[in-house]
Amino acid sequence: MIFETDLSNGILRVSPMGELDVRSAPETRHYLDKLIDKGNFRELILDFRKVDFMDSTGIGVLLGRYKLLQKRGIPLSVSHLNDQIDKVFRVSGLYQIIKAVEK
Repeated sequence: MIFETDLSNGILRVSPMGELDVRSAPETRHYLDKLIDKGNFRELILDFRKVDFMDSTGIGVLLGRYKLLQKRGIPLSVSHLNDQIDKVFRVSGLYQIIKAVEK
């Protein structure tokens, strides 16, 4: 998986490209954990505009990063979900803890 990262006004936007599934989950987890460990931001937005697919493994990645960020008082948001990923969020209940933004 490829990642684009932008830090502006304390908001870290990470834009993964590809599929968030069992194959890319370890790399995604590691990449996000390194960014979280640096902690030089006040909000993290995952921009899904270039993510084609996400499965239950992706849910686990997001939940784990949500918990890490929550301990630090940093909100996690998502943006630009396609229909398939939106459905995963709705069915799994992820929207109850991770908000969608239009930033």
